[in-house]
Amino acid sequence: MTVFILNGALFASLVSRIPNLRENLSLSNRDLGFLLLFAAAGSLLALPSAGRLIQRFSAGAVVGAGAILCALGLSLAGFGASIGSSLPLAAGGLFCYGVGTGVWDVAMNVEGAEVERGLGRSVMPRFHAGWSVGSIGGAGVGVVMTWLGVPMTGHLAALGALVGVLVLRSIGDFLPATEQRAVTRAAGSAWLEPRTLAIGVMVLCFAVAEGSANDWLSLALIDGYDTAHWLGVAGFALFVTAMTVGRVAGPVVLDRFGRTRVLLISAVLAASGVLLLVFGGSPLVAGLGILTWGVGASLGFPVGMSAAAEDPARAAARVSVVSTIGYGAFLAGPPLLGSLGDRVGTLDALLVVALLMGPAALSVVAARPTYTV
Repeated sequence: MTVFILNGALFASLVSRIPNLRENLSLSNRDLGFLLLFAAAGSLLALPSAGRLIQRFSAGAVVGAGAILCALGLSLAGFGASIGSSLPLAAGGLFCYGVGTGVWDVAMNVEGAEVERGLGRSVMPRFHAGWSVGSIGGAGVGVVMTWLGVPMTGHLAALGALVGVLVLRSIGDFLPATEQRAVTRAAGSAWLEPRTLAIGVMVLCFAVAEGSANDWLSLALIDGYDTAHWLGVAGFALFVTAMTVGRVAGPVVLDRFGRTRVLLISAVLAASGVLLLVFGGSPLVAGLGILTWGVGASLGFPVGMSAAAEDPARAAARVSVVSTIGYGAFLAGPPLLGSLGDRVGTLDALLVVALLMGPAALSVVAARPTYTV
């Protein structure tokens, strides 16, 4: 739970400074989208090797290495976007952060699946709720840092160092993953499994629903509703709060109604929330839309990880495949929405999220449990 919380705190801290990235480096929405692409590219390049790294060194070791890379990357990105005023430095820092958070993400989900398997009940959404709690904290600190005018460098570097220390102290308490045979075969063949690929598509669609809010919600409120900078960040914090509520309640709902039905309703809620935000026309309706969107987007990613990791013999390989496909959303999303934002407005560009909930709804059946101990 600790490493999920800390991962969320780092991520939300970076997200809270995205408007500063755009302002300090004098970027258009399109240029900002391509800058954010470096973080997604780092994750996407690192993810395919995450499964093998976990099998060789353990989930805890990979989490620790990922946390160190995240801390270094955020420090460099903050320096490049403020003191250094260097686009290449900021891009390099985001790439380093992306590599770190990518392998960290796979490793903590593999460990979470091991705990869930041992408990014999749904618990993964609550680990991801911990991630959301960390995000709320990170976003809250970001609001304060932005309001006080604290430079990006000091904010991100100090937080990265603190998180790195806490993660390294926490991974010693990880449970060892169950040893399995034929792992090498599983790593390759997981890319040929229709169910695994379908779960990946579902996760990708829900990742767009989550990631687009992370990257663009603050800016959409600032540009579309003419709000103050800090109020735009507060809107992102509201989204993360709604996601946290959904993930805390998720295990109870999932155990009672099943994955397929809950995920289908989640897709409908996410699409409805985006439509309320874009067409609501008032801050009150927009806030309701953000809450609905957040609840709808909350369960897709964690349930997808649980579904991929059901069989312990193939957990690391399948989670790596699903994460790689899912992170494609973070690779394609920023430049796509950024380019659309320059043409139709940052707020209207979010309608892409509502459209993607169609294929998400069609693919949720793949998450139906198939493995029993």
